Amino acid sequence: MPASRIDAMLAIVAVAIVKADPYIVDTLMRDLVAHSRSSAAFLVYLQLYRHTHGAGRESVAMSHKVLADVIGISKRSVQTALAHLIGRRLIRRRKTRPTAVPVYTVLTPWIRKGSAGTGGAAQ
Repeated sequence: MPASRIDAMLAIVAVAIVKADPYIVDTLMRDLVAHSRSSAAFLVYLQLYRHTHGAGRESVAMSHKVLADVIGISKRSVQTALAHLIGRRLIRRRKTRPTAVPVYTVLTPWIRKGSAGTGGAAQ
């Protein structure tokens, strides 16, 4: 995917999600895109966030192919991004068996447990 298309997608998604949790755009985006050099990881995180936190659900079952098709990146990019996000403890993956569709839980370690509302960054 051309860099300009990724930049445009990031900008559109960033505007939409900033109301939900400013930390995602203000800090996490810069960390994943600039520091880790993984814009795909940021896009995967946003997509999973939308289907969990954005839909009021704790987790979501999505295949690599579905994620790739929805985001518009390759399946391999999704796999690499997921490995990065799991390693950073930003998402958790569960599978009932090796060939099952993974169930993802999006983690928000910057939010204290028991804090009111979303977007409350830990101080």
